[in-house]
Amino acid sequence: MTALTPDFDEKYFRSALGRFATGVTIVTTETADGRPWGLTVSSFNAVSLAPPMVLWSLSQRASALPHFLSAKRYVIHVLSASQLHLAKRFSKGLQEERFEGVDLVTSPGGVPMLADPDTAAWFECWNHDQHPAGDHTIFIGQVERCARRYSQPLVYHAGDFDLTPSIEPLPGH
Repeated sequence: MTALTPDFDEKYFRSALGRFATGVTIVTTETADGRPWGLTVSSFNAVSLAPPMVLWSLSQRASALPHFLSAKRYVIHVLSASQLHLAKRFSKGLQEERFEGVDLVTSPGGVPMLADPDTAAWFECWNHDQHPAGDHTIFIGQVERCARRYSQPLVYHAGDFDLTPSIEPLPGH
């Protein structure tokens, strides 16, 4: 048995997915030549409590894909509402510019990570597995270390960063 052909287009599907409010993260790693690499990601989810595992996904067209496929570890930073500027900065522009003026520290496992004290939580992950799925790759990370703080989360909803998602009707298709 196979799946039926969708009765909607990609634009409508993306809009429907946007109705699900998500948290916002920045995922960082180190390239083979030792440079920090990072990007904003909203596709983050828990997988397992024992062992502790999380997942996130990345477009197969992303220039960052080879760096994360080959990385042994990465750090997922859950952003707070006060870190909107970082979410925007790490979602566009040149990779080298994303880290200009951003304080970094090295995680216990040797990965560059944000030193920002406003980060709501962080998870240092061993790159357990990757699964190509459609036009994305799903990364499963086994969490080796994590920390959390109490803060208002940064939320992504309906194609924009938002703390108070609006309710508007979806156009029919």
